[in-house]
Amino acid sequence: MFLLKPLLSLLLILLVTACSSSQPRPAGEKRNVEVRQLSLEKQLMAFHHEWEGVPYRYGGMSKQGVDCSAFVYLAYRDILGKQLPRTTEDQSNLGKSVTKRNLRAGDLVFFKTGWSTRHVGVYLSEHRFLHASTSQGVMISSLDNSYWKQKYWQSRRL
Repeated sequence: MFLLKPLLSLLLILLVTACSSSQPRPAGEKRNVEVRQLSLEKQLMAFHHEWEGVPYRYGGMSKQGVDCSAFVYLAYRDILGKQLPRTTEDQSNLGKSVTKRNLRAGDLVFFKTGWSTRHVGVYLSEHRFLHASTSQGVMISSLDNSYWKQKYWQSRRL
């Protein structure tokens, strides 16, 4: 009887502590996220090739000219079937904040390019993002570029 009570207590402790531990994420689940990211990046690159060099035009939404927020709006609509707001300001309030080092393909990257001017692009991978540049039209740039590094503001995941 004296041995039974401590043994039951030990079993109860083991049972309680075993239930409180978290389950590791299955390796297959992490792999699925990686595959989706690669697929999205490939789709974004195809979208880039379709729009590459289209000139920047404030308020534009066509291949005759497009601004940065319209380009993001069209990419999300055409690739992901998601309807985003039309302006950079409204897009900057969507989703959740994500740190620069945790960016994934499809995240939105935002920049403060002037006192009240904002710019937006879509993150690809390896510090690169797709956007409609005021000087060179639709293109891919690096977050490590001294201009963009200095102007970086925030990133959002939708």
